[in-house]
Amino acid sequence: MLEEMKKLCLAAVGAAAITYDKTIDIINDLVEKGKITVEEGKELSEELKKNITTKAEVAKNKAIDMKPLTKDSVQDVLENLNLATKSDIESLKIRINELEEKINNK
Repeated sequence: MLEEMKKLCLAAVGAAAITYDKTIDIINDLVEKGKITVEEGKELSEELKKNITTKAEVAKNKAIDMKPLTKDSVQDVLENLNLATKSDIESLKIRINELEEKINNK
């Protein structure tokens, strides 16, 4: 599971890098066409770079903070969800069978 999360984070970083590159191309194109000034293009580029760097750092920190799942942690989650356990279900089956016998013997 942890390995899959690392791959997902790397894919997200790769997607961010591609998005950044494409956006820079668009900004440069706008500058060339005179739609925005060179200074505005630089500002947009820097703002985008800062934004992507910040989000990448947050994602990296979250990935580092992730703990691998253990049997105990999964059991804790299941207990907190208040789901029926295998033994609960077995007890109910026995009780149902007992009640069916009582009904059938009347």
